[in-house]
Amino acid sequence: MTEIRASDIAIVGMSGRFAGAPNLDAFWRVIRDGTDALTTYSQDELAAADIPAALLHHPDFVPTGGDLENVEHFDASFFGYGPRDAALLDPQHRQFLEVAWEAFEDAGHPPERFSGPIGVYAGSGPNRYLMHNIMTNAQLVDSLGWLQIRHTGNDKDFLATEVSYHFNLTGPSVNVQTACSTSLVAIHMASQSLLAGECDLALAGGVTIEHPPRSGYLYRENEVMSPTGHCRPFEAASDGTVLTSGVGAVVLRRLSDALEDGDRIRAIVRGTAINNDGSGKVSFLAPSVDGHARVVAEAQAVAEVDADSITYLEAHGTGTAVGDPIEIAALTQAFREQTMEREFSAIGSTKANIGHTDTAAGVASVIKTTLALEHREIPPLANFREPNPLLDMAQTPFFVPTEAQPWEPRQGVRRAGVSSLGVGGTNAHAILEGWDEQRVSDAPARPWQLLPLSARN
Repeated sequence: MTEIRASDIAIVGMSGRFAGAPNLDAFWRVIRDGTDALTTYSQDELAAADIPAALLHHPDFVPTGGDLENVEHFDASFFGYGPRDAALLDPQHRQFLEVAWEAFEDAGHPPERFSGPIGVYAGSGPNRYLMHNIMTNAQLVDSLGWLQIRHTGNDKDFLATEVSYHFNLTGPSVNVQTACSTSLVAIHMASQSLLAGECDLALAGGVTIEHPPRSGYLYRENEVMSPTGHCRPFEAASDGTVLTSGVGAVVLRRLSDALEDGDRIRAIVRGTAINNDGSGKVSFLAPSVDGHARVVAEAQAVAEVDADSITYLEAHGTGTAVGDPIEIAALTQAFREQTMEREFSAIGSTKANIGHTDTAAGVASVIKTTLALEHREIPPLANFREPNPLLDMAQTPFFVPTEAQPWEPRQGVRRAGVSSLGVGGTNAHAILEGWDEQRVSDAPARPWQLLPLSARN
């Protein structure tokens, strides 16, 4: 048990949708069972996605992906959209609106009943729906005009502010765009906003939806995509990543406020940090050992924790030939500033289960780690048989769990690190901690329990 600090942030609500997991219960089953949730598409599915025959029969075409269930569905009337505006709205915006509402519900704080300002920090992936579905309809573009189309939910600039408008949120509303690290950077910025008093509740997350769905991809040599259609972080057979769809959001409060209001605390964000690699790397697209190591060490310092108290590390873990060795070297360098102990911290990556969800990758990792803390289990790393020899894992602080195992406290606490790295060099790292129910002061047992029911009216 560690001391409660004024800078501690509580995760009080979560929601997410990922490949093979339309909700968080399903997501935990995928994670806990070490399932590879990616899909190999049939010829009929690929034909329905209008994949050209020349591409379909190309020897390097990979018929694999990770899609969201019912991605084309949207509860338009719930959010006040008419049929035309709903059709114009990017599916990324549709999905994020729904997940934002689910996260507020999970937190027990419907926005209209929360007394303080609520902030939103979020980012989305490329606007492929705009490119492939809207701009190709010349009649629609001519009748509505580019300005209205762009401002009707079809641009990255409006993801966060759209949530704020529909839920009447008056705290900071900031669109975050740092490529693959977007949603973990959003969580960092939301935490800082809470600590600065700019808001009293914050929603943070991200969304990427690959478009068109069920379409596969063409493997090209020297790119990051896997020719086999599987993501195998830290594995001897790792050959790249698979880009997939995903959306996730967390609701954050200052821990002191969450305790005062009796919120359900799912986990604690004890400290976060962000930085950039600068030019100290082999190319703009590559990660950096020193930059990543610095952000990990800074997050540990902000959290005021020792590296040897961290018994799980949720890595960026793309499964690429360049990225994995650099990441393990960086994490080892950061941990070695405080401990020379070997193989005491389990390491994993949600990309082995659901692929690389791009701007949603960081929040997916935070949600996964929070669920593991709640269940007090360290999940296995999917698709793992033997370590990549280039990583020299036996000399590092890390080991790869191959089956689910109890997460035993160390130094009286279950503590984890979460890393997310963005193309362009913006790195983020967070220190999460399990919430021990014994920390809550004894309260009288309730003779009655309300069963909440959610409805539109």
